[in-house]
Amino acid sequence: METEHRPVAGLSVAVLGGTGFLGRHLGAAFAARGARVHLLSRTGQPGPAPAVPPRPGATAGAPPASGTPADSTPVLHGAPDAAGVTVARLDLLGAAPDEIAAALAAYGADVVVNAAGRAWRADEAEMTAGNAELVERVVAALAALPGPPPRLVQLGSVHEYGAGAPDGATGEDHEPAPVTPYGRTKLQGTQAVLRAARERGVDGVVLRLANVIGAGVPEGSLFGRVAAHLAASARAGARGGTADALHLPPLRAARDLVDVGDVTDAVLAAATAPGAAVTGQVINVGRGEAVPMRELIDRMIALSGLDVPVVESAGAQTSRTDVARQCLDVSRARRLLGWRPSRSVDDSLRDLLASVLPPVHAPLGTPLGITAGAPAEEGNRP
Repeated sequence: METEHRPVAGLSVAVLGGTGFLGRHLGAAFAARGARVHLLSRTGQPGPAPAVPPRPGATAGAPPASGTPADSTPVLHGAPDAAGVTVARLDLLGAAPDEIAAALAAYGADVVVNAAGRAWRADEAEMTAGNAELVERVVAALAALPGPPPRLVQLGSVHEYGAGAPDGATGEDHEPAPVTPYGRTKLQGTQAVLRAARERGVDGVVLRLANVIGAGVPEGSLFGRVAAHLAASARAGARGGTADALHLPPLRAARDLVDVGDVTDAVLAAATAPGAAVTGQVINVGRGEAVPMRELIDRMIALSGLDVPVVESAGAQTSRTDVARQCLDVSRARRLLGWRPSRSVDDSLRDLLASVLPPVHAPLGTPLGITAGAPAEEGNRP
């Protein structure tokens, strides 16, 4: 199904959780295509965002009026930069729906991307607040706004499915059965968006993401943890020391992985697709391939050029337990968004390593079979 997407240039885009891992990448991608981007977060402090090249001849729009410096009030941090990006503070966990609505109205938001949430180093109550209750308040805010509704792109998770399809790829029609607090609370957020689309006129779509990998991935994740250890090992080697062993929990799972750049492309497509194609839909975003985690970690170490032994131990710290295999059917994304993954897992690993290792340890190696090929095709679902 081919869809006619509206242009990104000129849109006003509010990214909730805009200074986090995904939020920074999304803000940079929208800005690079000419959108006016507003990154909203609890701190309002920009992180090490991906570079956003200035657009030739760009004229920054007038910023919205600043609020009073209260935690629940958006506070502008400077005028939009040359790429049209502003960073503002909004206490997403504490703001009432009318406060969220006021912030979005002040920015004249055409698109709202919810990249906020809690995944790592949080208990179930914190995950409920960040992944479910926040979404309820966001959709209530959007339902109260006058005029044409902004497009809401909610970032869901593969963990909402739980075990998913036992052998093949899991499609969106598969009944979710999450087995972790993270999966359960993300599913509640998805259900809030779908309910609001059915009953309250909210123009919302959920992208159910596979495990996202790329430069800047949080240290609380397996990939971030390994990257941080490799960076420490590289520093130790530069001082003449030796690398400590990398202690990890048993790596028996296989996961569907998607590059953060492919995620931004999917979000851009979902933000600009016709409402008739996407409103009220859940759309998987992944590579359609289950990658064994032990092979992935071994590959990551090989690409680093470091000699780091891996010790799997049941006593090693882990943030979350989950199912043994995850694999997404992404054929709906192809049909409704015109999207498919374009980057290999090797591409993602190289970007991640390049972001943490000193230049002398630039990622090396020849691609392995599990990571080198072109991204997996869509699943077999018609």
